[in-house]
Amino acid sequence: MEAALVTVSTGVMKPLLSKLFKLLLDEHRKLQGVRRDAKFIGDELRSMKAALEVLADEEQLEPAMRIWRDDVRELSYDMEDCIDVFVAHVDHEPDGRTMLKKFVDMLKKPKHRHQAASEIGKLKARVAEASERHKRYNIIRPTPCISSCAIDPRLPALYAEVDELVGIDGPKDDIIDWFQWEATSTQPQVLSIVGSGGLGKTTLAKQVYHALESQFSCAAFVSVSRNPDMRKILRDIAQGVGFTDSPPDDDVQQLISKLRQHLKNERYFVVIDDVWSADVWETIRLVLLNNNNHGSRIITTTRNTEVASCCSSGGGHVYKMEPLTFDDSKRLFFRRTFGPEDLCHPHLEKVSNDILRKCSGLPLAIITVSSLLADQHAEDEWKRVLAAIGSALAKDSGADKMTKILSFSYFDLPHHLRACLLYLSIFPEDSTIWKQHLIHMWVAEGFIHEKQGRSRYEIGESYFNELINRSLIQPVGATLGQVESCQVHDIVLDFITCIAAEVNFVTKFSDVEHGHNSYDRVRRLIIGNTSNEKVAISTSPILSHVRSLIRYAHDPQVSLLAFPVLRVLDLGKCWWLEEHHVANIEKLLLLKYLSLANVTLLPQKIGELQYLETLDITNTRILEMPLAVTSLQWLASLNVHYHIRFTDGMIGKMQSLEELETFGVHSYEQGKPLEEFSQLTKMWRLKVQLGMFELWEGPGQIEDLHGYLGTLVSSCNLRHLNISKLSLNFLVVKTYFPLSLDSWCPTTPCSLQELHITYCFIDKVPNWMSLLRNLRELEIYVASVRPEDVRILGSIPTLLILKLKTFNGSDGRILIHGFSNLKYFHLELLYCGTSLEFEEGSMPRLEHLELEFRVHQMDCLNGSPNFGIQHLSALRKVEVCILCNFGNRDNPLAGLECCFGKFIGMIIEADIEALPNCSSFLLQYGNVPFGNVACEHYTKIVETDCEKEDEAGRGKVGSAGAPHWHVGENYFRMSFG
Repeated sequence: MEAALVTVSTGVMKPLLSKLFKLLLDEHRKLQGVRRDAKFIGDELRSMKAALEVLADEEQLEPAMRIWRDDVRELSYDMEDCIDVFVAHVDHEPDGRTMLKKFVDMLKKPKHRHQAASEIGKLKARVAEASERHKRYNIIRPTPCISSCAIDPRLPALYAEVDELVGIDGPKDDIIDWFQWEATSTQPQVLSIVGSGGLGKTTLAKQVYHALESQFSCAAFVSVSRNPDMRKILRDIAQGVGFTDSPPDDDVQQLISKLRQHLKNERYFVVIDDVWSADVWETIRLVLLNNNNHGSRIITTTRNTEVASCCSSGGGHVYKMEPLTFDDSKRLFFRRTFGPEDLCHPHLEKVSNDILRKCSGLPLAIITVSSLLADQHAEDEWKRVLAAIGSALAKDSGADKMTKILSFSYFDLPHHLRACLLYLSIFPEDSTIWKQHLIHMWVAEGFIHEKQGRSRYEIGESYFNELINRSLIQPVGATLGQVESCQVHDIVLDFITCIAAEVNFVTKFSDVEHGHNSYDRVRRLIIGNTSNEKVAISTSPILSHVRSLIRYAHDPQVSLLAFPVLRVLDLGKCWWLEEHHVANIEKLLLLKYLSLANVTLLPQKIGELQYLETLDITNTRILEMPLAVTSLQWLASLNVHYHIRFTDGMIGKMQSLEELETFGVHSYEQGKPLEEFSQLTKMWRLKVQLGMFELWEGPGQIEDLHGYLGTLVSSCNLRHLNISKLSLNFLVVKTYFPLSLDSWCPTTPCSLQELHITYCFIDKVPNWMSLLRNLRELEIYVASVRPEDVRILGSIPTLLILKLKTFNGSDGRILIHGFSNLKYFHLELLYCGTSLEFEEGSMPRLEHLELEFRVHQMDCLNGSPNFGIQHLSALRKVEVCILCNFGNRDNPLAGLECCFGKFIGMIIEADIEALPNCSSFLLQYGNVPFGNVACEHYTKIVETDCEKEDEAGRGKVGSAGAPHWHVGENYFRMSFG
């Protein structure tokens, strides 16, 4: 692979050399001195770049050589800043000249020529000094590091989801058994899981949580982390248990008081993950260990035995988590290395056993090492890995094994991935990192180079997936390898934070504040604290070369002018932000990524940010997009809140736009600009949010709006399209007008790869959908599934993922056939009265099945309890949720054993056990609301006059003669309440 633009070891050498080369192209005689110096610098830097690339794979360097390496790397950053700022000022002049012409004209002016010559002269002196020092050292080429893994970077390994589940059934059953043993106690009971880092405490807690959460009236899973923000933790608990009646400015004591009152009469199940200190628990216990006597249960996880004892004092239990047994270690290792077959090749038996002994039963260590060897069969490669790990541990026998293994994995990474990995240290512990935002930050920093035939985003996505494949980041909410967000394990985060600080890649403001930073320049700065105290940042030369600024702290007193070379400015979590904090933002001429929060207006001169590529104002209070945004000629990604309005003609002017999320349509007038998206030839991703416009728009306008939506499929080049409807949890809908897609037929070959139409039901699956030859993921809500709908969907040859929600089957039956390549299927039946059956031979490649349905008696399944799941022989993971009648507020499990839903669950479980490849099965029972004994089947009502609907008080629902569906109140409460 071609060398990355920006790397940890060489800094910005590659883009710098390219810019110097362009500078040399001009042959004007007055620039001769500048050109001569630039040529000298370029020649010297090329040789230094080669030396840095040799040193990049050395874990240990002599002090003098390390200093030289760091100086040259920092010099490259300073030089690029100098050139970029100068070119930006040239490019900023609004006239008809080309950039090169403006550049030459400016240098012809004595003042600017002198400034350029002076700056380049200073840089030349620094280069000459570094070159002289370089000659005093002999660089010995190190032994080549282990070759990169043979992993397809385009998609994460499909079997990664179940890696960490090996050996977890026993501990999970032990914990569940303890809770059942204590079932007679009505007081809150605490079980604390304790063990060293990397043992899988969080994974175990999640497994227990998913197994038991349906037995409680409310549940929450909350991470604490090493530097906890108690207000955030309490708000996370509140969100999990369904408590929303708390203003944003509530302090800790107010939150504790309100949560105690809310939980007083609830039977709750709460997991508090990663507790580092007893003080944190003492605050949390004020909320959870109250005067509740409904049998609530709590789990904590911690590395500290004293903290575990504190959490479980008063009748609780400490569960000490042990390393994996050797047999379980082997099972996990080979499953990750060779896939689901989990077999070891005989010639690798001995070396694999030696590797596993060094991993000491730590799941995270085993997964990390096995990722290096995925699909490798050569014994020499395995022996190299063993030797490298053994050598690292032998040099420091007291070293933490996990750290040594991570160090080995880091230096095994290709250079382009090291920068991407270290950049993740800008995010707080336990935070969920969205792939889309991360990739745009990588692009803005120059970590991703364009390659013919592939966009920068696609390349960034392959980098993201490769980090997942190497188990250095953890996927969040993965569906068949489709990962939209990730987290960094705290052990990995500690490691990359340390490395990033050592090489001046990322710096915490607290280190600058307390003089712990050993460099005279900061390149990427995190300003964050957990005490909500104001942070004062003084203007200082050490901060004048910051490229990325990420703020979490409250109201830092600093002008943006202190950071003149910023490329990335992330203020998206600064809820205190006001307009004056972003004054003069137009002066940041190099800015490429901007994320804001809370402000009500964008800066008036934002259109002067000529290099801006990503703008995220999702978390702001802006209501109308200013026209100045159309002046951002490089703007490729725009993230906004669905309340923001675009005036007519704006969308069509944003010709560089590739992604927009979320375009809101709340009225007929706001729907008109949808037609402008067909003018954007680069647009590939779009999310549209529909408001409840049926409540106030007339039938003709609703029909026109649906037509505007259709142009997104029929006339655009979109690859990802998401259309969803606003759902309000307090709204009880009596009638619903379904959406017709027949007129949306594409007029040209359609490039759609992902299509989501959610929270707005369609009347049927259109015939043209079978012609979508690139579609791999589809999510739709169909009012009533017809046999013809199944036939059309099943004939889409490229479809891998299908998520389907429906009220029922049109004839009381849904018979599944076809779907030759489908690997993931999710089906939710909202009403009783439909039988579901998978025909023999259907979905032959299906790996993951999710079903949710309601059942009270045999009639609810239309007399057929046989689902035909036994025919899905490729299944590896099954999740089933059955909603039926049992339980009450005091005892959610009352009557479960004798309800009909339990009987159906046993039939499904028997079918799953007969499947040869299924290794993961989750069966859940639910009843919402408690005590609901009604068995309300779905009914269809056809009205021939919409005026009858008005007279009945049900509002405007569409044109005359259109079918309408009556929807019972219980369904909407269950789905959105």
